[in-house]
Amino acid sequence: MTRDLIKDALLGVAVGDAIGVPVEFRHREDLERNPLTGMTGFGTHHQPPGTWSDDSSLTFCLAEMLCGEYDLANLANRFINWKNHGYWTPHGSIFDIGIATRAAIGRLEKGLSPVEAGGKEESSNGNGSLMRILPLLFYVRDNSMEQRFERTKEVSSLTHRHPRSIIACFLYLEIALDLINGQSPYDAYRHACRNCVNFLKTHYPAFEKEDIYFARLLAGNIFELREKDIQSSGYVIHTLEASIWCLLNTRNYADAVLKAANLGDDSDTTAAVTGGLAGLLYGHEKMPVEWLEVLVRRADIEDLSRRLGNKLNKKWQEHSR
Repeated sequence: MTRDLIKDALLGVAVGDAIGVPVEFRHREDLERNPLTGMTGFGTHHQPPGTWSDDSSLTFCLAEMLCGEYDLANLANRFINWKNHGYWTPHGSIFDIGIATRAAIGRLEKGLSPVEAGGKEESSNGNGSLMRILPLLFYVRDNSMEQRFERTKEVSSLTHRHPRSIIACFLYLEIALDLINGQSPYDAYRHACRNCVNFLKTHYPAFEKEDIYFARLLAGNIFELREKDIQSSGYVIHTLEASIWCLLNTRNYADAVLKAANLGDDSDTTAAVTGGLAGLLYGHEKMPVEWLEVLVRRADIEDLSRRLGNKLNKKWQEHSR
């Protein structure tokens, strides 16, 4: 059976996101006493079970843009429409938006170029571009590494254009690429890290000052760290480390996203980013049926994955002629 990788990715993000929404901002110690064991509702944001957040909304905005032509102005307009009018939200209005993302969309509304709208200060390294970047994988999968990096840099820069955020998105997508190319999660992680280091050292001078922040991840043994050494705040490095740690320390989709959400703090984003990789690794057929049954707008998400697949299949066929 041919895998529907786009459906695996989009559902992977959304289900993970929905698992984490009710416990966002909860402390890890509290969750250790009362851990999540499945899909719940209400909690932090008072949303019904199956409700996903801005992580998934902005992921779907990117996927929708890619259903047409690659157009950053189009993507910017979708972000603005999401913030102001509830476009691609689960229930018609937003209930969660990051500070840096709100500020960047405000600059987009004023007409600033999409590639210049994101914050470039060191303090602007939240996980707001990492959480939404996964659909780009399918657009760039057959491109050169240089092209993949440039597209990643552009799409991240709408909200986050500091080199640290860009590198984090690039590493995440390269790991995802190795997963869809059939590598084991451990091999995908190590191979992507090696390739990214070699590429960034020669193609991205900013990496020279950033490599220290990625040292734990790039060492190739992040999975050996203890849970108490893994942080789960909204900082992009914490989210990237935590998502890969959760993926490599579990053996199925449900355990991966539950482990991520139970880390606490920015639970929805950690679980969404983990869920994207776990969806690609295990497939949507391996996600708990009871979770999928309550996922808000599931039919719309599956339709989006179908439309994006149809568009990109045509692109891949044209490139292969």
